[in-house]
Amino acid sequence: MKRRDFIKKAGIGGVAASSAAAPAIVSAKTKLKWKMVTTWPKNFPVLGTGANELARLITEMSDKRISVKVYGAGELVPAFEVFDAVSRGTAQMGHGAAYYWKGKIEEAQFFSTVQFGMNAQEMTAWLYHGGGMELWEETYAPFGVLPAAAGNTTVQMAGWFNKEINSVADLKGLKMRIPGLGGEVLRRAGGTPVNLPGGELFTSLKTGAIDATEWVGPYNDLAFGLYKAAKYYYYPGWHEPGTTLEAVINKKAFEALDKDLQSIVKNACRMVNQDMSTEFTAKNNAALDTLVNKYKVDVRKLPDDVLGKLKGLSEEVVTELAGKNEAAKKIYQSYDKFRKQVMAWHDISEKIYFNVR
Repeated sequence: MKRRDFIKKAGIGGVAASSAAAPAIVSAKTKLKWKMVTTWPKNFPVLGTGANELARLITEMSDKRISVKVYGAGELVPAFEVFDAVSRGTAQMGHGAAYYWKGKIEEAQFFSTVQFGMNAQEMTAWLYHGGGMELWEETYAPFGVLPAAAGNTTVQMAGWFNKEINSVADLKGLKMRIPGLGGEVLRRAGGTPVNLPGGELFTSLKTGAIDATEWVGPYNDLAFGLYKAAKYYYYPGWHEPGTTLEAVINKKAFEALDKDLQSIVKNACRMVNQDMSTEFTAKNNAALDTLVNKYKVDVRKLPDDVLGKLKGLSEEVVTELAGKNEAAKKIYQSYDKFRKQVMAWHDISEKIYFNVR
């Protein structure tokens, strides 16, 4: 019931009697200060600055009725505690990726990326027009969290290696930073997956604590200076073909907002989701040129037999995850159905065009 209607019907006494049970509604004059915690280093290009842009849009479009302050990883909470911080209300918002919470919600990984799965364009289509968003909201509801797509890395690189990968045998014993379902695929191929926040990658690679790492793509990898710590730069990013980044919003804080503010928050997320993928597309080009021509980075394609082995193992991993519980099954059935439909279309549109242009 809207506040103005309630006042008309109940009068001041009725309002007083019911105020304890009614949700607090943010009026047009209320000024809110929200905290956004992130999994990214403060102001890190595209990922961190994308979170900054989301905060700026919400603040500006709301005419400062909501002012959002961004905290980089470790400033308020550690990188991998962002979801919990938003869930318990320590922060009203967070920015990260669903595969970071796999220890809490294993099936959430479907909402970030699936190895050899859909790309950025396809993932966004599934989420907003194929039923994915409804399933995502259902998955996070028990935690009092509302998800929103708020960025996409587009197709990534396979990563930086201090060991040549010439055959499947070279994956055995490989200690690599690789998150999500891709990490489990590497484990089954004989490697050792490690989950590390971005801020620890360079030192871990440089000191030999890990043999390899994936991060994002040329632009972000150049910013981290990973070319100084590894010999080989492999492609394609089989494990992250279009990783959706997410805004997580405390549900109580969101529901306390007026409808126009709720719309501003949701649409700001959609704007950043689109903008980030186009920014990556624009900036990876020049960064790759710099890596190759200025820093003489050895860029290599993973051998076909390695990709074939990883693809086979990926199918096993995804099938097993989908069978773990009814929620995972429901999400994967939706994801896979949409993937097959969009592949049939893209085979005669996007894919064939790329091959002939």
